[in-house]
Amino acid sequence: MSYFLKSFIQNDRQQELLETADKLAEKLKRRTEETELSAQFSPDNLHDLKQADYVTLPLPERFGGKQINLSELLLMQEKLAEGDGSAALSIGWHMGVVMELSEQQLWQQEQFEAFAREIGEKKLVVNRAASEPATGSPTRGGIPETKAVRQGENYVVNGRKTFTTMASVLDYYLVTAYIEEKDAVGSFLIPRNTPGVHVEHTWDTMAMRGTGSDDLVLQDVHIPEQALVEVNKGKSSKPKGWLLHIPACYLGIAVAARNDAVAFAKSYQPNSLNTPISEVPHIKQKIGEMDLKLLQAHYFMYGVARQWDESPGSRDQLGAELAAVKTSVTNAANEVVDLALRIAGGRGLSKQYRFEQYYRNVRAGLHNPPMDDMVIQMLAGKAVKSV
Repeated sequence: MSYFLKSFIQNDRQQELLETADKLAEKLKRRTEETELSAQFSPDNLHDLKQADYVTLPLPERFGGKQINLSELLLMQEKLAEGDGSAALSIGWHMGVVMELSEQQLWQQEQFEAFAREIGEKKLVVNRAASEPATGSPTRGGIPETKAVRQGENYVVNGRKTFTTMASVLDYYLVTAYIEEKDAVGSFLIPRNTPGVHVEHTWDTMAMRGTGSDDLVLQDVHIPEQALVEVNKGKSSKPKGWLLHIPACYLGIAVAARNDAVAFAKSYQPNSLNTPISEVPHIKQKIGEMDLKLLQAHYFMYGVARQWDESPGSRDQLGAELAAVKTSVTNAANEVVDLALRIAGGRGLSKQYRFEQYYRNVRAGLHNPPMDDMVIQMLAGKAVKSV
């Protein structure tokens, strides 16, 4: 059991969920070399996640899920990321989307129930396709260049989406588009096998290669009007607790780097020393600094998650805390991995170890939403208003 997670397990159910994630993490870990080379989400990883019923966990029980809460999601996602951060981040988007749809009633009830039943029975996976080349992150508020034009009882969608995580293996895409007739942005639920939908393999980054976040191209895609499942008249201000799957992922990467660094320090003994380097003062200092940062990050993240779970009526007031968790935890994770590499020294850059992969992957957290500058401005604005 993880040294850092044992303090946050509250019951037998959470213990069982964590054990499920631990077993999956070991399987995913063995495929990291493969996904690093392919820059694709591993179909074998997806098979294992589906076989373990992982993808259905956020669903209400009547649809075959366990309706996990935020704390349980984070426990499992963090543990999964210890095995493979890119796989954890990827499936985290599906988990979060399903959790959001289950909790916030964004769709018509009959639409959601039909979709939830299909996910439960067939173990399907979904993700939002929102980012675009011209607009950047959707959190910045840009209007999509992807357009949906009404033609009779159908819509015709044209556009290109970037950073579509798991693009090649998703069963459904939730595509945002500007709807001309409504002068609004909406989301369309589009099956992968719809004519005119194809994936262009553009994912060439150095970090999180196994997410397979390729471009989704939509060319004269004809879909029925009932595929329009959300219409956004204005920007929603409701906090999204499930987005804490992002810092949970990077925290898992940092824990894995810490564990490997401690193991390395305990086993490596140059002939200039009579003890392993774990006994050298400046190495012990770095180990202690890693654990201090990790303890602080864990108590902050799981403390806010517990508040979200136990006080549903107060969720609308947790926006600043949720954003602060993301910024604080992902930055702490970067600092921990940097310390791990300093402990490993030059060997940390070798492909024989995973340190260099941790270092590349954890950096990606700084570019997931919400961005640091937006969080700091939010906190500053709140402070100014409160005095």
